[in-house]
Amino acid sequence: MATKTEEMRLDIEELNSLLKQANRQHNKDVLTLEIRKLQTEMAKLEQKDTSVKTTTTSSLNTAQRCYEVKLNNYGWDQTNTTMKIYITLNDVHQLPKEAVVCNFTEKSLDLRILGLNNKNYHLPINNLCAEIDTEKSNFKVKTDMIVVSLAKKVAKDWSHVTLVEKRIKDAKTPSMPELGEDNDPNASLMNLMKKMYQDGDDEMKKTIAKAWTESQEKQRNSTTLDM
Repeated sequence: MATKTEEMRLDIEELNSLLKQANRQHNKDVLTLEIRKLQTEMAKLEQKDTSVKTTTTSSLNTAQRCYEVKLNNYGWDQTNTTMKIYITLNDVHQLPKEAVVCNFTEKSLDLRILGLNNKNYHLPINNLCAEIDTEKSNFKVKTDMIVVSLAKKVAKDWSHVTLVEKRIKDAKTPSMPELGEDNDPNASLMNLMKKMYQDGDDEMKKTIAKAWTESQEKQRNSTTLDM
């Protein structure tokens, strides 16, 4: 398929052919004017194409000189409706607007910073703690910092940024032993503590787990003395 520049060149050639065949001066003037008009437009297009090629080549050369750095550290804060991610990078605000790109899915974000001090920075965060609204999520470049705002689909606090972080913390939390009513005279009290543990926040769980551990140690020490 011919480009616009090629089409103009063919038009100019045909008009020149018609100009050679024209006898009346008025027709010659009209054809000459149209030829000059097309020649001017074609020159502008060729200049624009050359500029685009030069810019693309320069960008590619710059990208080739950069090496990728994966970001692992970031800060975060939240409201019921928004989770904010803070990434600190010196001089990031001096980059052109197109050098910072962030793509969102319902459970992830992918942030890239291109050409900052000959480095390409990459921050992928997958398996977010809950779904986000990709249309309302955005990012802003501030002085030495990028702030990514994740719009929560459901208004509630997140315990962590990602599900992986949540599972790791949950795995470290000691679990309460199962207690049967027939084997424990204090079953009602223990069932109440178990329910408080399951429904409580992190601080409550730590307190109950500590109390349970201390209680078990006292029982073991008492048994040893009786023997």
